[in-house]
Amino acid sequence: MAKITASVYTSHVPAIGAALDLGKSGEPYWQPVFKGYDFSKQWLAENKPDVIFLVYNDHATAFSLEMIPTFAIGTAAEFTPADEGWGPRPVPKVIGHPELAAHIAQSVIQQDFDLTIVNKMDVDHGLTVPLSLMCGQPQAWPCPVIPFAVNVVQYPVPSGRRCFELGKAIRKAVESFDKPLKVQIWGTGGMSHQLQGPRAGLINKEFDNAFLDQLIADPEGLASKPHIDYVREAGSEGIELVMWLIARGAMSDVACGPAPKVAHRFYHVPASNTAVGHLILENK
Repeated sequence: MAKITASVYTSHVPAIGAALDLGKSGEPYWQPVFKGYDFSKQWLAENKPDVIFLVYNDHATAFSLEMIPTFAIGTAAEFTPADEGWGPRPVPKVIGHPELAAHIAQSVIQQDFDLTIVNKMDVDHGLTVPLSLMCGQPQAWPCPVIPFAVNVVQYPVPSGRRCFELGKAIRKAVESFDKPLKVQIWGTGGMSHQLQGPRAGLINKEFDNAFLDQLIADPEGLASKPHIDYVREAGSEGIELVMWLIARGAMSDVACGPAPKVAHRFYHVPASNTAVGHLILENK
């Protein structure tokens, strides 16, 4: 049967992708950011999954304000990098895994979570920047990727509890797939940042690091954090962090297994006007 071997958590700051694409990753401003992922690239090469289930949010690219699904799973055979206004990123197209994606959709919907099935969509920086941070600039991504888009752009957005419980349902779905696949689940977005208004540029190091601590040690408690805490403490875009709870809810310890191993943890400010957080947890 398939199994989830690890979860990966990372910010998906668009300026990081631009810095990489324009050859600026070695500049003094950007070097510390990319150095924080040196371990991760090697780790991924040594722990290559068969499939990555990547949780991210679309930034009004595949879904406009005319139609915003709360949870959407990509079931296509491939996904093209999106043009977000300055041309598509020069990165490989994303190869999907329609068979596993369809199985997860079937299982999760039968567990009473409503998913939108997406058979065709482009994927923006929310998905491609995490892949670039973890993989560098390859000719092709190392394995198929299942995109899973979450609405954290237009209220109402799903609660942390809802996301955490969804992660549990995804784990059950993966473990009921009858092929011996090694699956990683990635949660992306955040950390603290606000892009507009009087608090634009807000970064809250204390909140971010406390979030990482609790994500590791007490995800059940963290799932109860209300939206207002994210907005007040981490800025209007800090709500993206609820997506990390989907990945955390899919780990074995949540289902009475052993605590995960912290393989890597990294935090840096700033990258553009955002705090960058990164964590790798391995199932034992």
